[in-house]
Amino acid sequence: MAPTVKGTAGTEDTPDTEDTAGTASGTQEPPHSSDRSVPTIPVPPTGTLAEAGELLRALAAPVRIAIVLQLRSGERCVHELVDGLGVAQPLISQHLRVLKAARVVRGQRRGREVVYQLADDHLAHIVADAVAHVAEMEEDQRP
Repeated sequence: MAPTVKGTAGTEDTPDTEDTAGTASGTQEPPHSSDRSVPTIPVPPTGTLAEAGELLRALAAPVRIAIVLQLRSGERCVHELVDGLGVAQPLISQHLRVLKAARVVRGQRRGREVVYQLADDHLAHIVADAVAHVAEMEEDQRP
C-alpha cells in the first residue's frame, strides 16, 4: 500500500489536513487566490484608529452608557442624572469627567450647576445601536 501524502490530489488525506475548496480536476486553490478581485477598503491613519479606540474605551462602562442614553434626549445637570440613574453623585461626576475628557460630553455652567450635553449625535447612535444589538441577542436566546 502506498504511503499517505497530505494534500496531494488522488491520495488519501489524513484528518489533520485542512479542507480547502478544490476544482473539478481535484487541484486545490490557495485560500487567497490572486485571480479574483477584492475591493480594497481604505484604512484610516493609525492615529485616527487609536483615538477611536480611546473613545470606545471611554464608552465601555455601563454607567457611562446610561449617561449617554440620558443625554440623548436632552441636556441634564448632575442631580438630574443622579435621580434618573439612581447612582451616587460622586460616581456620576467621576464618569462625567471621563466622558468630558474623551470629548463625548461637554458641560456649560449655569449659575451653580453645570449642564451636560452630548458633544455629537453620532455617539448617541453608537451607544443606542450597541444596546439594541445586545437586547436583540438576548431576545434570540430566549426559548
